[in-house]
Amino acid sequence: MALQITDANFEELVLKSDKPVLVDFWAEWCGPCRVVGPIVEELSKDFDGKAVVGKVDVDTNPEISMKYGIRNIPTLLVFKNGEVVDKQVGAVPKNVLATKLEAQMA
Repeated sequence: MALQITDANFEELVLKSDKPVLVDFWAEWCGPCRVVGPIVEELSKDFDGKAVVGKVDVDTNPEISMKYGIRNIPTLLVFKNGEVVDKQVGAVPKNVLATKLEAQMA
C-alpha cells in the first residue's frame, strides 16, 4: 500500500530514502486524482522493496505542497537522493509512471 506522506514525515520517508521515491500529490475532491490513485497503489506493490511509493494530501499537508510548488493536481514527483529528478502533472497510464521510477534504479 502507498505510504501516507505528511509534512511531518516527508523528510524521513522521502528525502532520506536510499531508494527512488514516487510521491503523488492529490486531494479527495480531485477527479483526475481518483484515476491516478489506484495506479499509485498498484505501483507500490510492483515496486515493493525496490522503491518507495507514497501520497501527499495537499489539503492536509500545505507546507510540503508549497515547498515543491504544487499548483495542479495530481502532480507526481520522483525523488532520488533527496532531489526531484522527474515530474508528471496530470493523469497518465501506469506504464508512464513505472518507466519514470525504473529510470532511477539504474
